Amino acid sequence: MITVDCREIEPIKSSLAVYVSDQIGAIPALKFHEFVLAPIIDEEKIDENEVIKLIKNFLDSIGEEKNFAVIQNNKIISIVSINGKVLRSLDPISTDQFFSCMHCGFITNYESVHKNHEKIHYIV
Repeated sequence: MITVDCREIEPIKSSLAVYVSDQIGAIPALKFHEFVLAPIIDEEKIDENEVIKLIKNFLDSIGEEKNFAVIQNNKIISIVSINGKVLRSLDPISTDQFFSCMHCGFITNYESVHKNHEKIHYIV
């Protein structure tokens, strides 16, 4: 199991947990300031480096990659502010729903953008 500390990005914790667990095939469990990822099959291991990469991709997709660092200490991954910024709230559009591309992980808030994006994977 891997714990992801989200104290400084609380408003996007749920969306981040869904995105990461969907991409690596794990079971997320939300807690007060964090979420935990558990493998679907007990014998499997979750690659911490892949989780870190996915968190960075998610932060990049919402334009916050320059404000936060992703730090690993044993089985705990912390997302910490580089410049003291703490996400308090996002606009209602940002927290309603995210659409994630199953092919590459691209994230958008808009279903029409998501559908158009997925079409590029089928152009030959």
